[in-house]
Amino acid sequence: MKVILPVAGKGTRLLPVTKHVPKPLIRVAGRPVLDYVMDALVGLDIEELIFITGHLKEQIEAYARRTYDVPSRFVEQRVQDGTAGAVDLARPYVDGPVLIVFVDTVFDADLSVTKTLDADGIIWVKEVEDYQRFGVVVTDADGYMQQIVEKPSEPISNLANIGLYYIRDWKLLFEGIANTLSGPQQKGEWFLTEAFQYMIDRGKRLKTAEVKGWYDCGKVETVLATNLHLLEHGRRRMPERTDSVRVIEPVYVAQGVTLEDCTIGPNVSIDEGAVLRRTTVRDAIVGENAVLEGVDVRHSLIGPGTTLRDLSLHNMVAARDEITEAP
Repeated sequence: MKVILPVAGKGTRLLPVTKHVPKPLIRVAGRPVLDYVMDALVGLDIEELIFITGHLKEQIEAYARRTYDVPSRFVEQRVQDGTAGAVDLARPYVDGPVLIVFVDTVFDADLSVTKTLDADGIIWVKEVEDYQRFGVVVTDADGYMQQIVEKPSEPISNLANIGLYYIRDWKLLFEGIANTLSGPQQKGEWFLTEAFQYMIDRGKRLKTAEVKGWYDCGKVETVLATNLHLLEHGRRRMPERTDSVRVIEPVYVAQGVTLEDCTIGPNVSIDEGAVLRRTTVRDAIVGENAVLEGVDVRHSLIGPGTTLRDLSLHNMVAARDEITEAP
């Protein structure tokens, strides 16, 4: 099967870091989000990865080509017209069952079920309490999708649509997308979920499958929560012990990091080449080659190559010469 990976978004809730780093390459617990997605594909018979690129597309392409030993194709989405428009760009290259993965989250799901599926597709979901924040999947008694409702005001379902799909009947999928694109936009976009409804209305069965874990990487608050989860589940890495450095676990400190007279942790990831002196960092991610001297950092995201001196950074996003309050 082929895998479609829409990665064209600008990641506006992580600005100004995403001015310089595409959202799929934002590092969490020492690795880009995209790497965790690729981990989930191990063991599948993947013919080709189809990246739908846009913002900072050169970085995505360069990283994927040097990192993943899988045939890859890169198609630019020149107009940000929604998820249906993004997936439609893969139409000329799809000739069989397809997996669609939106690279906004880290998820824990067994994708091998695609090999034994007795339905026409799978939509992965996660049970949530705050259903009003999400598109939710309404199912029948056997767990097959009936409809997806965006941000419902009534508690019709608590199964959130996480942006992970397997479709066996790719021809009807793209027929449904064409039908969606021929109609009016909703909130300025065409949604891929309309194509799934098109398939269901024509008798196809899309099974829902619940993921074990789903960790958002779309804004500072959730990126840091995802970072903590990963640190607590195998991704922690301690620095060398020195008298001038106090560590409160869990942390991830890459090789080649310089720490002098610092307190780091809990929930801190520091990437390769960073330099921290006379600095306290907690609940934060510090990017590659960042320099922090005399800084107090809490609940913040610091992009690669950023230099900060003699200030406090609480609930902020910093990148190069810009600092903004986290949304």
